[in-house]
Amino acid sequence: MIQAAIIGGGGYTAGELIRILLYHPKVELAWVHSNSQSGKMISDIHEDLIGETSLHFTKDMDFDGVDVLFLCSGHGESARFVNQQQLPENLVVIDLSQDFRLDESFVYGLPELHRSQIQGSKRIANCGCFATAIQLGLLPLAKAGLLQSAVHITAVTGATGAGQSPGATTHFSWRNNNLSVYKPFGHQHLAEIKRSLSALQGDHLPPLHFIPMRGDFARGIFASMYTQCDLDEEALYELYEQYYQSAPFTHVIRQNPNLKQVVNTNRALVHLEKHGDQVLILSLIDNLLKGASGQAVQNMNLIFQLPESTGLRLKAMVF
Repeated sequence: MIQAAIIGGGGYTAGELIRILLYHPKVELAWVHSNSQSGKMISDIHEDLIGETSLHFTKDMDFDGVDVLFLCSGHGESARFVNQQQLPENLVVIDLSQDFRLDESFVYGLPELHRSQIQGSKRIANCGCFATAIQLGLLPLAKAGLLQSAVHITAVTGATGAGQSPGATTHFSWRNNNLSVYKPFGHQHLAEIKRSLSALQGDHLPPLHFIPMRGDFARGIFASMYTQCDLDEEALYELYEQYYQSAPFTHVIRQNPNLKQVVNTNRALVHLEKHGDQVLILSLIDNLLKGASGQAVQNMNLIFQLPESTGLRLKAMVF
């Protein structure tokens, strides 16, 4: 059994990660670290796990006793932690923050782009939730050198994308029946998106005009993109289906998708439509799973030579 541990166990992504690892057939969850929740039962904080585990949060960290360490602390905390600790060289570290996504010493953890590199690495920087959805919509075009005109992107995320700490734009009374734009044209995930697309297509990348939005729902990302493309719709579907033919979680579908098809799963849905000379691309994921914890476990499976989907066959809650 793979011995796993988590740093920063009290947040949304850690809660999802704990749930997946507890049911993973090849993993034993050894310990979950939390300074703020130390001594409390995990199920007292992550209440969906009542009756499923007797584990308590701990301040102790035995790195020699584990095979993989997941970092679920806030942005900036992961880099500080890695710099302060003497981690064993053979310990697999998978960071869910943005701290190492542009760091050459970490492999960028998007399996649909870097599967072979992930398999041979012990340091993984899980990619961002918006970045996952948007890249899955654009990677096939970039690989074919077809991103020649400006790409216009609007993506709406659920409230859990802002993390567990309450803020002015996360309170139910503000978020309910509401919609708002934040960080237009300057979201932090653009840097990792541009790097990935440039790696496939080269330095001649067109502008990416990204408008992120806050939705009035708990979880999920619905990304809508369009750009000029000369291929007809059937040729576009062939291009995307070939690119994702070995990807167990990314599905190219002909029917118009909806968010409930991906929420609570590690699934990504990509839909294409041609309108004149413009291609419309819809890309949908669960921000906490394929956009965070599920993808982290997917990366772990690749590193430990398990089938990529092990422990991640999660059904959507459609109703």
